[in-house]
Amino acid sequence: MTANQNPLPTSARFRSALNYATTLHTESRKDTTIPYISHLYSVAALVMESDGSEEEVIAALLHDAVEDHGGVKTLEKIRSDYGEEVAAIVDGCTDDAPPEGQEKRPWRERKEEYVTHIASASDSVRLVSNADKLHNARCILRDYRDIDIGEAIWDRFTGKKEGSLWYYRALANAFLSNPANSFLAEELNRVVVELEASS
Repeated sequence: MTANQNPLPTSARFRSALNYATTLHTESRKDTTIPYISHLYSVAALVMESDGSEEEVIAALLHDAVEDHGGVKTLEKIRSDYGEEVAAIVDGCTDDAPPEGQEKRPWRERKEEYVTHIASASDSVRLVSNADKLHNARCILRDYRDIDIGEAIWDRFTGKKEGSLWYYRALANAFLSNPANSFLAEELNRVVVELEASS
């Protein structure tokens, strides 16, 4: 954080986004008892530690809101409450947000499109997305190493083992080719290499 930036925890916008994210995400992470909000805190922390702007940190807190809670209506609320820049980052990090009542497109199709999109997305979108994927990959690796979980970790994911490893390798390559933050890009690659070597 540079000297002229206000500390985020004292920002009314930041506190509002934190409250909104906490209200939206009351569930647990896939097949765990870990509150989902812990993921959003972790992604926001990675963005903060990467000298992210207030808009980027708020978008990190809200990056799953559109995809998981309300689609376009939620995006419009984010735009209204937090501004166009935050909404654009959240939208850029969203995998798929079909209209209410419609199913998401097939998993592989969505993921291939996301990887292509992220390679040329704005620096802000790539920063938040890289932080998101890094935290997810770290959680997968942690649970994979857990003797009580191990290979069963892959059953949590639509892409199973093969698809999930493909997706994270493709993401790591995309972030490395055009990093918004070289540490986050290199760290994601390191974790993916560990997952590939362990599997």
